[in-house]
Amino acid sequence: METTKTPLTSDSPCQSCGACCAYSRNWPRFSIEADAALDLIPAEFVNERQSGMRCDGDRCSALSGRIGVETSCVIYTVRPEVCRTCMPGDAECGMARRKWGMVPLEDNEG
Repeated sequence: METTKTPLTSDSPCQSCGACCAYSRNWPRFSIEADAALDLIPAEFVNERQSGMRCDGDRCSALSGRIGVETSCVIYTVRPEVCRTCMPGDAECGMARRKWGMVPLEDNEG
């Protein structure tokens, strides 16, 4: 029998979401990172072209957990710039949440 974990209590809604990390295999791309920053990302998480993160389908290989329940990034401290700039409630967050059938955060706020 499968059990569902209760989402972690966190100041960040991201740890109970993860939708942006599973929106598109084209999203977790490298853009303005310096070579030194890219060298910190473990090779097993980088795609064959070395242009972004390796994905399994649309899901970033560095995403751990269950989308919409409990998630985390296994390389959070060295994640690419595109991941750092996606903020809870911004347009990209809203697009990703809608893809997974979740209400955008700005629509959740009272």
